[in-house]
Amino acid sequence: MLYPLTGLATLAALLVYFFAGLKVGLARGTYGVKAPAVTGHPGFERAFRAQQNTLEWLPLFLPALWLFAIGWGDKWAAALGLLWTLARLGYVLAYAADAGKRSPYFMAQMLIFFALWLGALVGIVRGIL
Repeated sequence: MLYPLTGLATLAALLVYFFAGLKVGLARGTYGVKAPAVTGHPGFERAFRAQQNTLEWLPLFLPALWLFAIGWGDKWAAALGLLWTLARLGYVLAYAADAGKRSPYFMAQMLIFFALWLGALVGIVRGIL
């Protein structure tokens, strides 16, 4: 495999998404929110929104991560991917506990995403030239 570390970073990000989904399922049971409802107790709604927001970011993060890896190498991409994943995990945990505490984690993962995206763009342009 050409990018084993980036592959591991990808799997870690997917594991955080899976964890966020488990938190939603547990919150359904804890707060008595029956499927298919997506509203109810605020504790459930916070867990649900944290999971949904993670899902919304994955289609942005994953291509940027892999395009960055192609342009700049496995180690740098994996390092940024792992940082993004840790920030996203912090976001999921903070949002589920208290929505007001999610912002630092959101900002961190957003900045890391933009670094990946910009690095991917520069790598692509560099490859064209």
